[in-house]
Amino acid sequence: MKDNQSTFADFLQTKGLKLTSQRRVILAQATGARGHFSAEQLLKFSKKQDGTISKATVYRTLALLKESGILEEQDFGDGKMLYERAQGRKHHDHLICVRCGRVIEFENTPIEKLQNAEARHHGFKVIYHSLKLFGFCRDCV
Repeated sequence: MKDNQSTFADFLQTKGLKLTSQRRVILAQATGARGHFSAEQLLKFSKKQDGTISKATVYRTLALLKESGILEEQDFGDGKMLYERAQGRKHHDHLICVRCGRVIEFENTPIEKLQNAEARHHGFKVIYHSLKLFGFCRDCV
């Protein structure tokens, strides 16, 4: 399996773009992040390595990282988009607290099997899915 830098460089080449030093920094910060992060957080982390990186460069690179399949964009209902690595992670779903915004990732094999069985029952071929449950975390109940 190719590493993220090779994958991204190949993707950029198909679009007639180059893997610049700024894109390299943003890629490293994005794929090295633990959990979910915002564009603003990515800008802050990236600027620590290269102070010339602009907000526009981060947003344009995020769009390319998403299009390349390296990152996934998540909308947890608060109007802010968050990002997470798409590659090298097991599939997981999310519990989102509507009061404090806490996001809890979980894996549940029986739920996955039930979703797949339901899709098969309807003759539906699942390509991907996203399960987000909204409610109150234990601290906000």
